Amino acid sequence: MPQSIEIASAEPPQGCPLCPRLVEFRRQNEVTYPHFFNAPVPTWHPQVGPEAVRLLVVGLAPGVKGANATGRPFTGDFAGDLLYETLVAHGFAEGRYEADPDDSLKLVDCAITNSVRCVPPQNKPVAAEVNTCRAFLEKTIERYENLTILVTLGKIAHDSLLRTLGARVVAHPFGHDRVHEVGGYTIISSYHCSRYNTNTGVLTQEMFNAVFTRARALLTS
Repeated sequence: MPQSIEIASAEPPQGCPLCPRLVEFRRQNEVTYPHFFNAPVPTWHPQVGPEAVRLLVVGLAPGVKGANATGRPFTGDFAGDLLYETLVAHGFAEGRYEADPDDSLKLVDCAITNSVRCVPPQNKPVAAEVNTCRAFLEKTIERYENLTILVTLGKIAHDSLLRTLGARVVAHPFGHDRVHEVGGYTIISSYHCSRYNTNTGVLTQEMFNAVFTRARALLTS
């Protein structure tokens, strides 16, 4: 049976018990990859503190050998290569991304989180897991008092964010580089920067750049 905890923080506890399937998968990974992070991956934001965050990137979930291994969102897999290259290009990060949480990369103006904080089997969370983890997304958004723009990577992240903000999904349909105004925030939806999407041409580097060009222009204006 699913367990419950009092959700008073933006970050799940290290041994979060809320999603039985994810708990079991975490235990399997602890055996297979004992040197991995193997815990809910916390949101990453600038060292100066949450007040610096004006843009929040919302992804899907950690990858087994990506964020689940390193403990930092999008760090260690292909999606991170494209994401961080793009963030640096648009002034949302500085330094050098080396797929290592101890590299010189620093975030500027933005934070990065996931709709589901624990790695799911086959990189596919089920609806109940997305729904359960939404409480942490809500607390994360509340944490950033200067937040104005959110970029959602993929439809699951987009729909979960809309529900977090109390908006109707059908009123704000997902689409690449599509803009929505919800609850005082500007949401820009994007195809996920996964290897599959880039290999199949669903997402090109130019298309991904367009999203963050728009985000930077909106922040500047």
